[in-house]
Amino acid sequence: MPRKRTIDIFSAGCAVCEDAVKLVEELACPSCEITIKDMSDDAVAAEAKALGVKSVPAIVIDGRLADCCTGRGPDADVLKAAGLGVPLS
Repeated sequence: MPRKRTIDIFSAGCAVCEDAVKLVEELACPSCEITIKDMSDDAVAAEAKALGVKSVPAIVIDGRLADCCTGRGPDADVLKAAGLGVPLS
């Protein structure tokens, strides 16, 4: 039996996530098995967190978060520099 490459797309169902799904589907080959995972499901969110997902859409290929999807997500220092938590005078 031929091996399958597993592709998991962690999605919030928004337009940006749908674009990511379409892109993956366009790039996929016959040995790619694509699963779309709904982040509103607590078990899926826990799985995503364990994989290092910090924002969606996120794509995991064969159990590893794709490089394009790492290092994102809210950053406290960047938010503070943009004025978060600083009262307007």
